[in-house]
Amino acid sequence: MNETPSSARVHIGFFGRRNAGKSSLVNAVTGQELAIVSEVKGTTTDPVYKAMELLPLGPVIIIDTPGIDDEGALGELRVLKAKQALNKTDVAVLVADASVGVEDKAEQDLIKLFQKKQTPFIIAYNKSDIADRSALDLLEKVKTEPRGAHSVCVSAKNKTNIDALKERIAALAKTEELKLRLAGDLISPSDFVLLVVPIDKAAPKGRLILPQQQTIRDILEADGTAIVVKEYELRETLLHLGKKPRLVITDSQVFAKVSADTPPDIPLTSFSILFARYNGLLAAAVQGVQTLDALEDNDVVLISEGCTHHRQCDDIGTVKLPRWMRNYTGKRLEFAFTSGGDFPLDISPYKLIVHCGGCMLNNREMRYRQKCAADQNTPITNYGVLIAHMQGILKRCVAVFPAFKDGFC
Repeated sequence: MNETPSSARVHIGFFGRRNAGKSSLVNAVTGQELAIVSEVKGTTTDPVYKAMELLPLGPVIIIDTPGIDDEGALGELRVLKAKQALNKTDVAVLVADASVGVEDKAEQDLIKLFQKKQTPFIIAYNKSDIADRSALDLLEKVKTEPRGAHSVCVSAKNKTNIDALKERIAALAKTEELKLRLAGDLISPSDFVLLVVPIDKAAPKGRLILPQQQTIRDILEADGTAIVVKEYELRETLLHLGKKPRLVITDSQVFAKVSADTPPDIPLTSFSILFARYNGLLAAAVQGVQTLDALEDNDVVLISEGCTHHRQCDDIGTVKLPRWMRNYTGKRLEFAFTSGGDFPLDISPYKLIVHCGGCMLNNREMRYRQKCAADQNTPITNYGVLIAHMQGILKRCVAVFPAFKDGFC
């Protein structure tokens, strides 16, 4: 409960050629033996993710990636994994060998990729303790260039300028901060908010699932009052509350019952829809869900989840949603599934993407997935938006948001 979720942590990725000293620099920055260090090229074969506290930033995810210049068929897969890690990176550190600079084509291509994805980046010239004089003169010239404002000479071995590097990372990370709220901006101090929370069998025993935890915290931070009930307790609670709640937020799976039990003059939405707005997906999701009504037999729908939870026999993503969508459309739909960090590069085979709330993915990765859909002209929607649409209550469930107050955008 008290740990900062990975989605709310700044993701810092370390990239560069093999043997540039990425893993050594990661260890120096974190003060831990986080990454395996070896003179053998290609020691890091997969991105390594580590959640930790890093001053002066606070909670972060450190990502150590494979060499961007790896070779061979297996090497190409490693390079692909490194580039995919960039999709969730808030601040990138390009680790270069100070004795040679960043003249290598792989490094130049990586810089172009940072710029294309609008990822703030720093060039850390490592091994500056053994670089010759001419190389250091070159670094002085680099510092006068626009890119040089985010360059620093470091030595992972001698711990030289490590604090300066961390301060540069922190400065860039602050420019990436988004003032996002789940529900706090929808209420006023002292407002009551009713949260309808069925006991989720997929959640660890004794815990609420992450979206519920985060929403409760956001309501409390807005000085509101969060009242948590099960779906069959809602009607009785509303009768005896003594004060009309400002908002009812429900698990999307019990939308039908909660909508029926909540008077029309009380705004209603779901945790999943709140996360769609939080991740910048809501407008696209509301538009994309209209595709559901035009699906035909044998159309393929991609259902994508950001986590890898244990599957129950009536799992929402792989069982319930396909069943509900087939029943709603009356069509013989086909389904494909992804989970965790997996998301296909080619989404052209799919007529519609249905994404979970994305509570385990950071905002940058969710924006990347949405852009993939837009670039390939594939409609994308969200669990809660989809279920509300099938229940015929979508307009009600998005009317709570200012952008949708007068109808769909």
